[in-house]
Parts: sequence; structure tokens; C-alpha cells
Amino acid sequence: MQFEIQANLTYDFATPCEVLLLLEAAHGYGQTVHREALRFSPLAEVVRIDDEMSGERRVVFTAHGQVEIDYTAKVEIAPRVWDLQDARMMAVRDLPSEALPYLRASRYCPSDRFESFVEREFAALSGGAKVQAILAWIAAHVDYRPGVSDSSTTARDTFVDRAGVCRDFAHLAITLCRAADIPARAVSAYAWKLEPADLHAVAEVYLGGCWRLIDPTGKAPIDGLVRVATGRDAADIAFMTIFGKARLMTQSFAIIRSAPNDQCSEVDASTSARAMTGRAR
Repeated sequence: MQFEIQANLTYDFATPCEVLLLLEAAHGYGQTVHREALRFSPLAEVVRIDDEMSGERRVVFTAHGQVEIDYTAKVEIAPRVWDLQDARMMAVRDLPSEALPYLRASRYCPSDRFESFVEREFAALSGGAKVQAILAWIAAHVDYRPGVSDSSTTARDTFVDRAGVCRDFAHLAITLCRAADIPARAVSAYAWKLEPADLHAVAEVYLGGCWRLIDPTGKAPIDGLVRVATGRDAADIAFMTIFGKARLMTQSFAIIRSAPNDQCSEVDASTSARAMTGRAR
């Protein structure tokens, strides 16, 4: 499937500061970027620090005053292996080295605190069946509710509060999977059919010899996710980190599924605006 994606952000920076931007579609991971453009108004001096190994696209720029950032791209997604049914769990000794870091606890995913809970709740299951049971438990016990969490909320907080947004759902799923010795990591993505449209936090588990995307919120189809970044948790995949202070003026995201002849068939878009100070994550 092919998608047209767009992001438009306007921030006001009271004093000059550096900004790390992780907004562009990743190159690789079974997706092909056919064209893309990143624009700044006013023009900004941009330094690229793309990750050649992961295909992630990062830029750093210095901002002052009101800055508008606009990103557009056309991305094609290859068919994905995401079915969990019969997906086999692998012994740690058989895992590839790239998967090993995602077995460990991280800043927002204290998986070492959940081993007893996972053993009690899911011990009879393995592999894909265990991940499906974890997702079903989250769906039954955690409400999707904006305003409950903030940038400091961990999976442990979400487990207690039993509410949160996509990043909280992803952190809890990652934490429970890691506690079950299943490698799991966070992914940020443009998400087709997500309402309202936004950069979406989902997760990925390593089963049956490959990474498989999962959406713990159940709000977006897996085949409609355009990957931006991958990491241990939200600390690695934040779309913007501001090394100073800024106020968010407006923000909008859109993703359109396009036919081969570029005629649009389906669209999801949303615009939001809010005030913000400090670092955006």
C-alpha cells in the first residue's frame, strides 16, 4: 500500500535553542520512501544526523522566534508479517544480538518489576499466544483516556492508574512482554485510520525469527503504519526534543492512502493546538 503523509508544526521559541527533530519516515523496515520534503519557515540551518544502520532520519537545527516545520512524503509499505498466531518464542541464546537490548528494563518500561505478575497471569502460554493474552489483558483493564498521563508516566504508573494514551499502552505492552522474556520495543509511526490523526506510539515484538508490529490500543491497522523511529521506549522515539523552552502554536498530521495512479481513496487528518513550555517529548 502507498500513503501520502504530512506533518505541520508551528512553535514559538522565546530564546535561541537547538532542536532535535525525528519526524521523517524511516528508510527501510519494509517501507520505501518515493519522495519527501522537509521545509522550515523561516529558513533554518539544518544538520543531518541520520542513522545509516536503522534508516531513521534525524535533523538538528537552531530555532528562535516563531518557526513553522512542514514535512511531506510518499511512502510504500510492503506486506508485513504481523500475525501472532503460532508465532514461536525463541530461547535467549537463539536471539539475534539486535534483539537482546529489548529484553531489559528501560526508563519507561520497568519490566523487572512485573515478572511475578506475568508469571501468575500468563505462565500457561507461550509465544504469540502469550502476546495476544497480554494485549487482551490491557484492552480489558486499561482505558484510553487523554489527560491522565504526562511525559514522566511509566508503565508502572499506567498499571496503577489503569488509563492512558497510546504511548502508555505501548509502554505497558512492552513491559509485560519483556517480563515474559519476549523482546519488545517502541515504534513511532504515522497511522492510517487513527482518529484523530497523530504520530502514534505502537510496539514491536520479536517472535518466530522476526519483528512483528502490534498496536496495544487497537486503534490503527498494522498495514497502515508508516514507521518513523524505533527504540527502547518513548525516550528514544520522541518526534521533537527541544533543548530550551518553546510554546506550541499549532500542530497537525495527516495520512492518506493513495492508489497507484496517485488518486486518493481514503484520508485521516486532524489539527490540534495547545500551549507548551519546556522540552517536547
